[in-house]
Amino acid sequence: MKKKLVSVLLCAAMVTGLLAGCGKSGDDDKKSGDGEKETITMWCPPLDDNLLENWEPLLEDFKEENNCEIDIQVQPWENYEEKWSSGAASGELPDIGYMYAEMFPTYIDSGAVADMTEYITDEDKEEYLYLDHGYMMDGQYGFPIVTGVPFVLYYNEDILNELGEQPPQTWDDFKRICEKATKDTDGDGKVDQYGYAVGFNNGSMNMLYLLNAYFYSLLWQSGTDIYNDDYKTVKFNNEAGQEAAEFFLSLKDYMPENMMSLAAEDAFSTIFGQGKAAFGVTRSSAIQETLFKESYPNLNWNYVTSLKNKDYGTFGATDCLTLSSQAKNPKLCMKLIKYITGSEFMTEYHKIASGAPLTKSEPYQGDAKMERIVTEDRDKYRPLQVGPCGSDILQNLASELQGMMEGNKTPKEALDDAAAYGDQALDEYWADKE
Repeated sequence: MKKKLVSVLLCAAMVTGLLAGCGKSGDDDKKSGDGEKETITMWCPPLDDNLLENWEPLLEDFKEENNCEIDIQVQPWENYEEKWSSGAASGELPDIGYMYAEMFPTYIDSGAVADMTEYITDEDKEEYLYLDHGYMMDGQYGFPIVTGVPFVLYYNEDILNELGEQPPQTWDDFKRICEKATKDTDGDGKVDQYGYAVGFNNGSMNMLYLLNAYFYSLLWQSGTDIYNDDYKTVKFNNEAGQEAAEFFLSLKDYMPENMMSLAAEDAFSTIFGQGKAAFGVTRSSAIQETLFKESYPNLNWNYVTSLKNKDYGTFGATDCLTLSSQAKNPKLCMKLIKYITGSEFMTEYHKIASGAPLTKSEPYQGDAKMERIVTEDRDKYRPLQVGPCGSDILQNLASELQGMMEGNKTPKEALDDAAAYGDQALDEYWADKE
């Protein structure tokens, strides 16, 4: 429980820091009143190789029209969360921040990020395509900036054609094709073609990558989720969750023999990418066709955005801009957030750094083959359900699923043990609120 103690102490430090930060606002308000230009501070990870160089010319009109300066501080991915933790503890937060789903619970709970609901108009709801993805824990705490690139199921067209199969639509289709595709193709007595290129070792990636790639989709397709509606208990071990885990385990015979030691990314690149599997999963990109031509020139591929069991569903991260509770001019900050995520800015930026349109007004600029992900398939992917103790609970769930795939636990045992851990963490979390 060391992590939980650290989390509790961090939240306490945040509250103290935020109060201290608020106490400094008098001098800043005076400067603004004297007619000096306001400066909006923003923290952001490196979304491309030259973020400042790419963004600065796109922000000139906003700065001129609003008589302000914008101080964008690019923080490395590897210590991004650490920067936020220390900033919140010291009361030195930016006006605008950038967060991914796993970061939100701690900062919502501490009051470090503000609920944007009062600044969202009916026009915004009509224009911004993913605005609902920023609604979490009963508030609009995020304004989506990076989304529309979900994990999808890629398939080898040559293998499916050889088997006389069409692209799968359901779990039954998928399992049937996996079974038929898993075979010895050169007659040496060893399987050399697999149904499903899975690597259940996270390798250099966070453990959560395993859930992103393989399990959330099955959980949502079976009709359940991580938390119950009150966020006081988890529900991934209910009947639907057990169905998802049992189905994943049932596919093990069609995965590489070394799948437990094989990194997920390596499974895709060295097995599916080299034409040795019918299916593989990785994050999509608006320029996937261009990228695959470079990495896998001999691969004849296509994709299914999501299979369906009871429902569709696959993981699509939604990273968001946030409004700090310390922001001195929240209206101006929200104006900037909407400007950055708006059609004019993003149309130009996505010419430099590929990305899915965030608004109805922004044109699609990616490969034609990938366009249906952000048009007809846009309702088939979704972000993670954000809730208390999320990172701890989900890391433990991934670990329990590894134990299941190793044969150490049944699906029910793995999920029940993960749920017991999650419920205990939530009990402790809510006890601090009473």
